[in-house]
Amino acid sequence: MRFSLYIAKRYLFSKSGTNAINIITLVSVISIIIGTAVLLIVLSAFAGLKDYNVSVTSVIDPDLKVFPYKGKTITINSDQEDALAKTPGIFYYSKVIEERAYLEYDGKTHLGFIKGVDENYLNVNRVDTTLFAGTWPSVGEPEVAIGFGIRRRLSLGISDYGNLLRIMVPKPGTGQITDPSQAFNRSSAVASGIFQAGESLDNDHLFANIDFVGNLLDYPIDKISTIEIKLTEDVNEVQTREAINAIFPNAITIKNRTELNDALYKMLNTENLALYFICTLVLIIALFSFVGSMIMIIIDKKANIKTLSDLGASLSAIRKSFFFQGSLMIIIGGGIGIILGSIIVFAQQQFGLVNITASLPYPMRFEFLNLIIVYTTILTLGVLAAKLASSRINNKFLHKG
Repeated sequence: MRFSLYIAKRYLFSKSGTNAINIITLVSVISIIIGTAVLLIVLSAFAGLKDYNVSVTSVIDPDLKVFPYKGKTITINSDQEDALAKTPGIFYYSKVIEERAYLEYDGKTHLGFIKGVDENYLNVNRVDTTLFAGTWPSVGEPEVAIGFGIRRRLSLGISDYGNLLRIMVPKPGTGQITDPSQAFNRSSAVASGIFQAGESLDNDHLFANIDFVGNLLDYPIDKISTIEIKLTEDVNEVQTREAINAIFPNAITIKNRTELNDALYKMLNTENLALYFICTLVLIIALFSFVGSMIMIIIDKKANIKTLSDLGASLSAIRKSFFFQGSLMIIIGGGIGIILGSIIVFAQQQFGLVNITASLPYPMRFEFLNLIIVYTTILTLGVLAAKLASSRINNKFLHKG
């Protein structure tokens, strides 16, 4: 083992007598370095992209959201509200009424989604921080905050009391509708503010006071659509979920932010995995050239192999020497690639070298786990490649001619 490793170290830093072999070997090592760096950068970019999406959805989605297990409403009484307020782990909670709404303004129409929220809502979700014009709806007033996409589609201005936004929602109940004109409840409101919180909200959402929406839908005071919850720091989410379920036995479903955006996270994870395999495939292709260069090195050192055999080295020991040489090349090349990739990731984090928009740098997050994944991948593939190349040495190399 020590003999083989000693020979491998000697061969590692020695130049071949053929200049072309030196160039090919250098190119194959550089391709390993670049492939390793690219794989680390790609994984860090997707980690940053996940963080960015979490930061965006944190404005829109609460830490926990309580849905009715069946139907469209939850019944909540004062005792249950008190129990929620005293539940460990709950920092704030907000009662919400949600419904599809048909919007009409100045002859233009749009299908939206109206959300009635109570006075605690802004403690749970800081949507008001995305207002770029006007104010948040006042309690007890027929006012709404609309998304920028709705404002654009309806050409709707704020505080236009002379031309109100007309809102129609389907009447609650069951049975067949005989008169379509009686199928909707109607009300009017003034747009008090315009928010821009992401495309998913901007295009179809408007916010109002919960009393306004409750009256519009003819909901009794104890009927709501959902409960949105902000958790305390270092909370045990599982225990908090169990406590909430105990307050509403067999009546609710609870989802956290990740579960609310399940499709988004599945898409990101799938794309991340796909790009990992694509980059790994590039590494495998680079390792083919590495195997070729190793075989040429073995052929170039055929005389040295014969000399080692004459000195008493076994075929196994000689194979190990070239196996260790190839493995050392992979370890060093992969290490340099890791360092290079890490430098690029940190540079992007600090200086925003690549931008998504003029003001938004592409998000990246360095994760030690990604570093382990990348280095393990290159070492595993590289060691297999070195084993394949060293196995080409046979008894013919131990004899002249």
